[in-house]
Order: sequence, then structure tokens, then C-alpha cells
Amino acid sequence: MQIDARMWAITLVVLIVVLLFDFFLAARRPHEVSMREAANWTAVYIATALLFGAYIAADFGGEYAGQFYAGWLTEYSLSVDNLFVFVIIMSRFSVPRQSQQFVLLIGIALALVMRAGFIVIGAAAIAEFSWIFYLFGAFLIYTAYHLATSDDENNGDFRENRLIRWAQSTLPTTQRYDGNHIRTVIDGRKLFTPMVIVMVAIGTTDLLFALDSIPAIFGLTQEAYLVFTANAFALMGLRQLFFLLGGLLDRLVFLTIGLAVVLGFIGIKLVFEALHSNEVPFINGGESVEWAPEISVALSLLVIVSVLAVTAVASLVHTRRAG
Repeated sequence: MQIDARMWAITLVVLIVVLLFDFFLAARRPHEVSMREAANWTAVYIATALLFGAYIAADFGGEYAGQFYAGWLTEYSLSVDNLFVFVIIMSRFSVPRQSQQFVLLIGIALALVMRAGFIVIGAAAIAEFSWIFYLFGAFLIYTAYHLATSDDENNGDFRENRLIRWAQSTLPTTQRYDGNHIRTVIDGRKLFTPMVIVMVAIGTTDLLFALDSIPAIFGLTQEAYLVFTANAFALMGLRQLFFLLGGLLDRLVFLTIGLAVVLGFIGIKLVFEALHSNEVPFINGGESVEWAPEISVALSLLVIVSVLAVTAVASLVHTRRAG
């Protein structure tokens, strides 16, 4: 898949314009997002991602389109898991509802920047070291095991890290929000508002989630352009998805199990791919392992869609019966 500098430039410009448009709306008109507004914008972002995949199919072929769709679905489902933590952060720091979309937008922008860095590092590592797939695969399998065996009470838990504690203890901060402002003036003193602490919390949380999501999508495609755009489309719709799902998050009781299955499947797929291009001397004498099966993009997409669908339906049925 040949992507020239012009295509990259157009993609980045469009992404920046969309983010600036979102930022302008959130900053100029802080308000509590209604379900209808959230649903409309979520539908727009999903339709845009589907159309982008159709464009990839038309210009580069169905194989690459399948890789994009599989990567986008995986990143989108992982983003839903992020929302559990975002809800806790918003509650922990008592963010006013009219300011929550602004906070989310800043967090999304930070996540895109950090994930872009991870993508560059990951693509360079894959190009240089074929054995990196063993590490990615092992990490995803471990993450899947951790998700599947963790207590429900600890899933999606949020703990204040050192950077947050440092910001709270070092920065002169007021206890009162001032709209979307990061700084305010009280009695002639310039102080930070709690908004800056919330942004640190969102940003550092995004960084931790990127450690799972980037290896996962590299297990579905090694095309840096598809990795980046799949992440971008998943994150751009995250703000609207936050308000759309709202209380429904508590009803997705089996989401963690579903994500564990998806991550475990991709981890195994990565290990198989590493065996196919094996260069590690102590594994089969440094030669390719012929018995390792090849998992196609179509099969990957089918597994991801099926697992997420079963997870969603089972969660809703369980909560309805429990209620």
C-alpha cells in the first residue's frame, strides 16, 4: 500500500480541521449534550468511517479495506472501555456537565498525538525487528488474561498516578471551575482551575490505553496509514459516544470479557505471524514454522464483529433479567 506525502498531508489537514471545528463548538458554546445531538454526531462519524473504508476498497483493494474495518472496530470497542474510566474521572473531579465535552475533546487531541508517536515507533520496530510480533502477541495475551481474571469491581478502575498527585500538590489550584478556563483570577491571584488536573488525568489515562490498542491494531494491519486512520476515526467519535451511551455503560457487563477475547485472539494471531517470519535462533532453528496457521483478514473481521455482537446482546439480556 503506497501512501505518498500528499495523501498523508491531506489526511492530517482534514483531521486537524475536524478537531478545530469540534474544539470551536465545545469552547464557544459549552452545554449539556442531549441524547439526540450525541446520536446524530455518532451516526455521522460512523458513516464517515464506513465511507472511508469504501474509499480504501475502491483505491487499494478489499484486503486493505478489511484491515481498516477490523482495526477501526477493535479501536472503537477499546474506546468504549476507555469511557468507563472517563466517567469515573468526570465524577471524581466533579466536572460540570456543560464542560465535559470540552474536557473530552482535549483528551482526544492528546490521545491522537500520543498514539501517533506510538504508531511511528511501532512501525519502525516492525520494519527493523520481525521478532517484535512475539512481544506484541505476548503482551496482548497477558492483557487479555488480566482482563478476563480481574474482579469486576476493579475493571475500569481509576487510580491517581504520580503525575496527577504532583500536579495537585505543586500547582496553585482553586477548587472552583471557571467554565472551560484552565486558569482564573481570584483576589488578584492567577490560579489554575481543577480543569488542568482533569486534563492531566485524561491524558495519562489515554497513554495507558494506547499501550493496549497500538499492539492490537498492528496485529490486524502493518500499514501505518491504516493504523493511524483507524485510531483517528475511533477517537474522533469518542466524545459523542460518551454522551450517547451515558448510563448504558453500566449495562455492558460483559464488555471486559468480550475485549479479553478480542485481544487474546489478536495476540495469538500475532504469534502465528511471528512464527511465519521467524528469525529467532532458538525457535525452530531460526527458520519459518510451517505448521503455524494463517489467519486471514476476513476471518479476523468476522471474529471481532461476532464477539462484540454477542457481548453486547448478552450484556443487555443479562441486565434486563437482573433488573
